[in-house]
Amino acid sequence: MSTYVNPGNISFRGDSGSDIYVDKTGLLKVLNREIGKSNRFFAVSRARRFGKSQVCGMIDAYYSRGCDSRELFSDFEISKSPDFETHLNKYNVLHFDAASFLNAAKSPREVITLMDETLLAAMKKEFPFISGEKPINTPAAINLVYEREQIQFVIVIDEWECIIRDAKDDDALIRDYLKYLRGFFKSEESKQFLALGYITGILPIKKVNGESAMNNFTEYTMISPKSLAPYFGFTEEELIPLLDEYDVSPDEIRKWYDGYITETPGKGWNPDYVHMYNPNSIVDALKYRTIESYWKNTGAFTSLNDYIAINMDGLKDTVLRLLAGETCHVDTSGFQNDLTSFKGKDDVFTALIHMGYLGYDPRTEEAFIPNEEVREVFSSAIKSGDWTEIAEALRDSDDLLKATWAKDENKVAMTIEKSHQDYTSILEYHDENSLALAIMMSFYTARKYYMIIREFPSGKGFADIAFIPRKGSDKPAMIVELKWNKDADTAIDQINDRRYAGKLKDYGSDILLVGINYDKTNKKYSCRIEKS
Repeated sequence: MSTYVNPGNISFRGDSGSDIYVDKTGLLKVLNREIGKSNRFFAVSRARRFGKSQVCGMIDAYYSRGCDSRELFSDFEISKSPDFETHLNKYNVLHFDAASFLNAAKSPREVITLMDETLLAAMKKEFPFISGEKPINTPAAINLVYEREQIQFVIVIDEWECIIRDAKDDDALIRDYLKYLRGFFKSEESKQFLALGYITGILPIKKVNGESAMNNFTEYTMISPKSLAPYFGFTEEELIPLLDEYDVSPDEIRKWYDGYITETPGKGWNPDYVHMYNPNSIVDALKYRTIESYWKNTGAFTSLNDYIAINMDGLKDTVLRLLAGETCHVDTSGFQNDLTSFKGKDDVFTALIHMGYLGYDPRTEEAFIPNEEVREVFSSAIKSGDWTEIAEALRDSDDLLKATWAKDENKVAMTIEKSHQDYTSILEYHDENSLALAIMMSFYTARKYYMIIREFPSGKGFADIAFIPRKGSDKPAMIVELKWNKDADTAIDQINDRRYAGKLKDYGSDILLVGINYDKTNKKYSCRIEKS
């Protein structure tokens, strides 16, 4: 047993023994079905904090000959599988994290040499006989072991594409790295010695000249997780028992960590669609008993602003609309699976989907900000980045909300007017629809307290915007009606005449009716607020 060759089960023993652990060993049943077959190549790309490394530790514990894990898995789902014993601790395993070599190398150009020398030394330590054979690299050493023992290898690479991400401008290094990996997965020898290939990363496999550099891998991504969808995060079914145990409101958890819609095979040709929760954030929220954004301090956060600051095809405008709760259509087909070959807004948004900063609905091919946790990440990136034209307006949003609750009509009108000025370089004001978007941006921070619904069906029609208090909130429900070149009194009259507030009576007796008018001639706002 060593760090890289035939590792033990210490990693999985620690994870599965934690106070909060959700059984994901069903993934092993999926892998077992493909062991030794043509579909034994799994390329799993997930966002950070979605448990990639934890799964790699589970794979080690189950397949590695370096440990006996029968008792460890005895209470988990995989133990009920008919082929549980067939594959348990029966394979040689090579497992390494590419990021550790990238961090240790003096320069990116040295990372492949460092990687191969380290892995080859580990192979020689585990199988001393190969030293006399003098293999030229690690794949050759694996082949020598297989020829003697006739025991196949499971090869696991965590963060496999970090080299491609970090050395994104070094085409020669990327080609050399992909060539090296082919020795493990796409050589004539690997057809014999490889039982299973499992690689993880944030991005799908890099495309070269429009094609995947390792096209024998089946890719399981944030956009198309296929049969691995249930193992990408926590499902609602898995979450509810945890919330009951920790006495936590499902509504608040959904608001902060839900929103990733995944397509999973259903019955026949009809797929099922399930919501997926960020697993690490759920664990942190329950462990620390605090619901907040746990994603801000990840490495990916530092680069988020770089991507959204690329103002291709009006990208900033679209991000603002996403912040306001809208969706946008994204064509994901042209993405080259790197962070340099952006040809337009669609490529930037596709990258953000893979990184977990946007949710994606495969039914509509639309992207959206999935939850409050990610919304805070966007907000922080905007405030700290080169978004001066809107950053101050976002900071003003809290003041606007407080002024609305206090029924300070003048301050509400003045604050929205100021926000309008901040948005004029981004948004064009043509009609009430554009006005509604601007108002929703002005009330950006209200999402902490409310579900915000445009065109809310109520009474004898549709209210422009409804602010429905979230469960446990002590804030008043609000109906906002917008007018264009009329007056705020007319907006209030319409709310009353059409009884828009009626549907919100269940949220408290005090409902704020807010009428807002924009006069295009003088670019002034007026406001009326009254209680229902």
